[in-house]
Amino acid sequence: MSGLPQVNGDRLLRALSRAGFDEVHRKGSHVTVAHREDPTRIGVIPVHKGHDVRPGTLRSILKGVRLTVEELKAYL
Repeated sequence: MSGLPQVNGDRLLRALSRAGFDEVHRKGSHVTVAHREDPTRIGVIPVHKGHDVRPGTLRSILKGVRLTVEELKAYL
């Protein structure tokens, strides 16, 4: 497995959109996304201006949306 990319919340949202995820809820600076065809694949993305998503948080998001690091990199 290769290393995690450094990515901010906005860029992660765009990549997940290309992977088939839609925004279903937004509260403050956190956006909930769910897959169009499998709504059990969900994740909460922190969108904080000027900050990258921390590695542990990114791994947790990828686990929830069931994407690998390599798949994420392909959508970035």
